[in-house]
Formats: sequence, C-alpha cells, structure tokens
Amino acid sequence: CVQGKVVAITLPWRGLAGTLSERIGQLTQLRRLSLHDNAISGPIPTSLGFLPDLRGVYLFNNRFSGAVPASIGNCVALQAFDASNNLLTGAIPPSLANSTKLMRLNLSHNTISGDIPSELAASPSLVFLSLSHNKLSGHIPDTFAGSRAPSSSSLKESITGTYNLAVLELSHNSLDGQIPQSLAGLQKLQVMDLSGNRLNGTIPDRLGSLADLKTLDLSGNALTGEIPASLSNLTTTLQAFNVSNNNLSGQVPASLAQKFGPSAFAGNIQLCGYSVSVPCPASPSPAPSAPASPVQGVETTGRHRKFTTKELALIIAGIVVGILLLLALCCLLLCFLTKKRSGSGGKQTTSSKAAGGGAGGAAGGGRGEKPGSGAAEVESGGEVGGKLVHFDGPMAFTADDLLCATAEIMGKSTYGTVYKATLEDGSLVAVKRLREKITKGHKDFESEAAVLGKIRHPNLLPLRAYYLGPKGEKLLVLDFMPNGSLSQFLHARAPNTPISWETRMTIAKGTARGLAFLHDDMTIVHGNLTASNVLLDDHSNPKIADFGLSRLMTTAANSNVLAAAGALGYRAPELSKLKKASAKTDVYSLGVIILELLTGKSPAETTNGMDLPQWVASIVKEEWTSEVFDLELMRDGDNGPAGDELVDTLKLALHCVDQSPSVRPDAREVLRQLEQIRPGPEGGAGPSDEGGAGHVAAASAGNE
Repeated sequence: CVQGKVVAITLPWRGLAGTLSERIGQLTQLRRLSLHDNAISGPIPTSLGFLPDLRGVYLFNNRFSGAVPASIGNCVALQAFDASNNLLTGAIPPSLANSTKLMRLNLSHNTISGDIPSELAASPSLVFLSLSHNKLSGHIPDTFAGSRAPSSSSLKESITGTYNLAVLELSHNSLDGQIPQSLAGLQKLQVMDLSGNRLNGTIPDRLGSLADLKTLDLSGNALTGEIPASLSNLTTTLQAFNVSNNNLSGQVPASLAQKFGPSAFAGNIQLCGYSVSVPCPASPSPAPSAPASPVQGVETTGRHRKFTTKELALIIAGIVVGILLLLALCCLLLCFLTKKRSGSGGKQTTSSKAAGGGAGGAAGGGRGEKPGSGAAEVESGGEVGGKLVHFDGPMAFTADDLLCATAEIMGKSTYGTVYKATLEDGSLVAVKRLREKITKGHKDFESEAAVLGKIRHPNLLPLRAYYLGPKGEKLLVLDFMPNGSLSQFLHARAPNTPISWETRMTIAKGTARGLAFLHDDMTIVHGNLTASNVLLDDHSNPKIADFGLSRLMTTAANSNVLAAAGALGYRAPELSKLKKASAKTDVYSLGVIILELLTGKSPAETTNGMDLPQWVASIVKEEWTSEVFDLELMRDGDNGPAGDELVDTLKLALHCVDQSPSVRPDAREVLRQLEQIRPGPEGGAGPSDEGGAGHVAAASAGNE
C-alpha cells in the first residue's frame, strides 16, 4: 500500500484456490497483480480494464478459464500480461493492441482459437510475444512492427519507444499460409519459432538479414522449395536451427549442415547434402549450345562476309555510346544513393540525440564496439514514481518488475551493494544499488550513464538499464554472470577442481583485450581493476565490470575506492601520492591479476610482509622461479604450459608491475605479447553475445 491505497498484490506460490472477484476493479490505484503458480480458477475479471495504472499482470500456471477480457485493452499503461499455462479459450481480443506500452504478452499453453489479430502484430511496443501451444488458425499477419508501419493513425501516434520484437513464439497451432515477408524487417528478432503448424510456400530469402537471430525453428510444417543460401549468413549467430519434417528440396547450405547436423533437416525427402548418407547427385554436364539462328544480313554458310569500314565504324560508335549511357546512369544512381544516405544519417543523428536525453556524444565506433541506440525506453515507473531507462539490449522489464524482484545480496563495496535479482519470469539480473551520498546529481548522473550504456565489447560487462527513484535511489542493471568473479573462481572453488593453463591464459588475454579497448577506443581509465571486478561467463570468458563507474561518483568517493584497491593489493604504488588513476595504474592492476593466475595466491594476503609483486620478485631474484607457480600448473600434463610459456608470462607480469609507470607496457602491448606467448582461444574476442530470448542470463557485477 502507498498512502492507504493498494498498488500491488503479490501472492505467488501460495496454494490459493477459488476465483478472482470482479471487485478487484475497485482497487483503482493497482499497478501490479501477481498471482502466478496457484490454483485459481474461473474467468479473468473484466473489471481489470477499469484500472488505468495497471502495468503488470502475472496469472500464469493457474486454472483460469474463459476468454481473455477485451477490456484489458483499456489499460493503456499495461506493460506485461502473462496468462500462460491456464485453460483459456475464445479468441485473442484485438483491443490488446490499445495498450500501447505492452512489451510482453504470453498466452501460450491454453486452448485459445481464432486468428492472430493484425493489430496485435503491428504493435510497435511488443518485445516478447508467445502464443504457442494453442488452437490458433488462419494466416500469420503480415503487419509486424519494425517492418511495416501500422495503418491506424492512432497506432502511429502511440509509438513511445524504439523496441522491436525480439521473441516470436507461435509454435504448435494450426496456422497456415506463407511465412510473412514482414518478419524479415524485425531486425532485433532473436527467437522465431513457427514449428508444428501448417505453413506452406517457401522460406523467405530475406530472413538471412536478421543479424541477431539465435533460434529459428520452422520444423513440422509443409514448406517447399530450397533453403535460402542467405541463411548461411546467420551461421555464426544461430544457436538453434530446425527445418525438419517439411517438403523442402535441393542442397542444404554447407555451413548450416556442418553446424546443426542431420537432425535439423530430416524428414525432407528431396533435401540432400546434409549428411554423408544423403549426398546430392552429381551435376549433369551442360548440353551443347544450340546453333545460333541466322542473322539477317550475315551469311552463315561457307565463309563469313567481311564488314565494310563504314559498318565497323557504326558498330564501334554504337558500343561507345552504350558505354557512355551506362556510365551516366551509374553516376546518377550513385548521386541519388549518396543524397539519400546523408539525409537518413541526419535523421538518425537527431533520433539518437532524442533517445539519449541530450546526453551528448557517446562512445564512438571503435574496434570491437557495438554501440547501442541510446536509451531504448524511458519509463516512469515504480509504485511510488521514479524513472527507468533501458539501453539497447535483449531485456524487457518494467520498473515494477525490478522493484518487486526477489533479491539476494552478493556483495558490498565502497560504491554500494550488489544484488542478484530474480524477476517475475525467473530471469536473473545483477542490480548494483549505489550509495546516494557519493553519486553525482541527477543531471550529471544521467548524462554519464547514457554514455556508459552505449559501450559494448565481448570482454566488458554492459550496462543494460538504470533506475532513478523518487527519494534519490540509483540502481544499475547489469548482466548476471553465473560463474561469479575471477577472485571466487580462483580462491573459493571446491577441492579437486583444478584450473587449466589454457583457461588461465584465456582469462588473462580477455582481460587485457577489454582493458585495451577501454584505454584505446573509449579513453576510459578503470581505476579499480581487481579480480573481483573480472566476471566469468559460462565458458570462462572474462568480462570487466565497474568500468566508468568513477564517472558517476563524486571526487571524494573515487579517492576512497583507490584506498580500498590498495588494501586489496591491486593499487599501483604511485597512487599513494598522486591520488589519480591512469592507464598505467590500470596496467599495474592487470599485472597483479596475471600474477594471481600464475601463482594461485590472493594479492590481499602478504607473505613475510611483502605484497604479491614483491614476493614474486624476491623469489625470482633468488633464482627459485619454479617455486612461484601454482602447483596445479606443474601437474597439468599434456594440457599444461608448453616450453617457456610460464616464464615468459611471468616476465610480462613483472614488467606490468614495475615500480616506474613509464616502464610499464600499455594494455594493447600486454595483449600482443600474451597472444604471442600462447596463440589460441581469444577470451571472448568474437562478436558480443547479446542474447537470448527475453533476458540475458545476467551478472554478479563486481563486488569491489
């Protein structure tokens, strides 16, 4: 309750039964209704349509029956409606498209029938649409947002953000007709599941332009024709692909066959080339050319007539004129395209400035960078007000989702507290709550956050969103990294779980690569690089967290952070006097992290009064170098370091922690030498994985 008014009802997993009363419509301030995973039956109250502030409705995993009330469309602030896995029947009301902020709609696993409303497909705000496992029929509408503008002027006026559909699940219905061409215009689409229907026609060639697509399932339909060669363009990004049990023919593109195997193509009698047992027939030799038909004025028998000088001159003149005309047409076309591009570029710049809230120039396009499009959505959110700003990325949640998430403290630092937050749909994100007294004012904070939110690199943890509360609260939303921090990975692992040399080098190279990108491409000094701020994904690829965080803080707060880094053993010696971090102090911290990987020792622990760099240097000076290394590395056998890899890496690390900043190499040089010492896995140097259907599995964002 807020000021005596009920704004949220959150009672999931309570074993509740009975029905939901129509009197709920009397709670006029209600913003959130969460009753999922109970045993509630009966119809969904039509009186929900009387609640103008309703933003999130979560009724999944119950026994609701009857039709989805058309009155839900009156909830103009509605952002999420999930009534999946119930007993709902009837048709999908087209009025749902009236909720012009609706981002997530999940009606899967019911017995809903009828057509998919074209108005719903044209909704520009939808990010997640799941209607799978129902009894829907008819054609898939050819009106999807992002590819074709809605015909209704009221829908055009309702566009409040820059979202495009990321997840489309229509599987296991009775849909027929062709796959709509408009789907190829959904450039942010990541999941397309149309399996188990009655779709016919060919696979649109333009689907090969969906650069972010990770899942494409068209199995169990009646599709014909060949698999478009353009789908080979998606081989690097696609994680799941299935066209089995159709009527497809021709040769399977080699890259798709190699990556996804025979099971993805089985059940298509006329398909070939996807396995050794189904080779394509050899191409027949070309038939001999038919003799050219006689041309008037030229003799074709016996000998050929010689052209006169006049005829040759006319022929040459005709060829020259034709070439000149062709060049003129090419010039005109080039001028037209150049003019069109410059015009659209100007519009895009204006749009980007508006999206960024006037935050100024963001990070430009450097190596490995994939800038977002600025703030994808600015939402007045939270039960008592506030502002949630989403950046370009796969997550779609409301402010209420964030504030009502189940939270677990992961760590505390000078900057604030990090939580592992579980959203309503089970997705995980990391939320860093910053201490209000040490952050900059709202205007400066938003300006700096807009810049940080656009930085993308495979070895940097991206900022997905931020929230400004009415009482000064500031929350940063980041990806959740399931393997935690490098510090935990090295020093808090279970017994008998060794870390191979290859994994350690992958982490070292990835960390150096991320730091080099920050220094060279973004001109950002981290200032607090520790093993606790290097997070690991499922494949042990490192992602640097807390970069640029100093930009959001006051000068006094940054001084405290430098002191904390010194206590942990990562601070360069000159910082005790200069009090200002630099690229060279970051390289010192990188060197400590490499020593940590080599020795298995924590920099926070001193040995005979010496910190880690001093202890390593003393051992090397006594020529007992082999005693420095982690014993696990010496027992690694065939997978261990080859030749002088250990010693060469140790020399490089000691170079990084030299007492003189001018002697230390820059981060790019550290990366070059590491790759020279042990070529191989790049530590996440490939394209940034922004992905998944819905929320990315997201982050234990650095604890220091």
